[in-house]
Amino acid sequence: MIRRLLRRDTLNRRIALTIVAAMLASLALNALFVQVAGVWARPPIDRTGLLEQLAATSKVIEAAPVPLRSQLAQAASSASLHVTWSAQPADFGLPTRGSHLQAGSVPGLQELFGVDRNIQVFNPDDWPSGSAEARYMALIQLHDGSWLSFTPSERSWGLSASTRIAVIIALGLIATLLVAWVATRQLAMPLQRFASAARRFGGDLRAPPIDIEGPHEIRQAIIAFNTMQAQIQHFIGERTHMLAAISHDLRAPLTRMRLRSEFMEDLDHQRKLIRDVEEMQSMINAALAFFREDTDPEPSTAFDLSELLQTIIDDYRDQHIDVDFSGPSHVVYHGRPLGIKRVIVNLLENATKYAQHPGITLSVGPHAICIEVSDEGPGIPETALERVFDPFFRLEASRNRNTGGVGLGLSAARAIVREQGGDLTLSNRHGQGLMARVELPRAC
Repeated sequence: MIRRLLRRDTLNRRIALTIVAAMLASLALNALFVQVAGVWARPPIDRTGLLEQLAATSKVIEAAPVPLRSQLAQAASSASLHVTWSAQPADFGLPTRGSHLQAGSVPGLQELFGVDRNIQVFNPDDWPSGSAEARYMALIQLHDGSWLSFTPSERSWGLSASTRIAVIIALGLIATLLVAWVATRQLAMPLQRFASAARRFGGDLRAPPIDIEGPHEIRQAIIAFNTMQAQIQHFIGERTHMLAAISHDLRAPLTRMRLRSEFMEDLDHQRKLIRDVEEMQSMINAALAFFREDTDPEPSTAFDLSELLQTIIDDYRDQHIDVDFSGPSHVVYHGRPLGIKRVIVNLLENATKYAQHPGITLSVGPHAICIEVSDEGPGIPETALERVFDPFFRLEASRNRNTGGVGLGLSAARAIVREQGGDLTLSNRHGQGLMARVELPRAC
């Protein structure tokens, strides 16, 4: 099983590799910090903070008698600083290199030791390369010619222990964040392209298949989606072809029925037959237009939704029909303007035909844009609020297309809104009338 996981590009494998890469990167940065610190974090002895301690100790020992100086030096030694007194500097085993510290080169040095004080300093680099004796050392000559040596017990890094720990932790976090960011970005990009292609297919049924990429689980999901997309496209193509054939086959008998009705002697039956033939022809044309829109959708574009609604309201005003409007003056939306216009016009047609005082309310939320078309009328029975969206369903019982229509208006309107990722719902107002609510997704 482990061998199979290592061979296949899976989510488990990527997560495991991300953890391992983050650990290795953290160790590498910490090792680099230690290595570099060994070079740049060796400050000169005058920056180690030892000079003040050296000055105080040397003054105390210099004031003591010579026989006691060695004992005082041992007493002044601590875990962090070793002090030794000797009459000759050769007793300290010093390297050949070193430097004299001038009183004027360090601020405050003259006040600490005096002008004529002989001070020699040695840095770790003054010892031979790789020497175990490499260390900081300072030699101070006393007034009687003897010497004091000061040696820190460990090399100073120029940073306190808490600072070094904070640097190491920060480097570990930086390495982890960098590796995690790169890994999640590589994992998220196929998912983002998959989601974008899925949304594109929702608005364009002729969209091409998605490129197969990413880990094994995402590749399997893309393959399943491409298969489903191909099946839907094949089904829609067959349905359109079938409807075109049905339309062609029905037109001929309808034409014959109309011609035969011309020879009917009963004029009343003649008018009824012609009306039925025209209604059937209208229903066929409406059904074909309804299904044809699914296969040839309008391209999406950015437009001013508020301006579109104002244009519709002006068109109704030209017909002496007042439509109230409430909402912002400018709302930019990316969608299909002709489809949205057809939806709003359909809802307003129903409001003016079956009710009165139509109105439009436009509101913008954080995730959706809402268009509400309201009226003052009888409303719709609660049991029929969803049934009216069924194709060819009409509340008007006379089946008169001049009053009740064909029964595809609301079906087509909801289909147009859902093609753009939104939804169309109906609800009765608390007072009287109907409220049609169009919710359109808003890009974040």
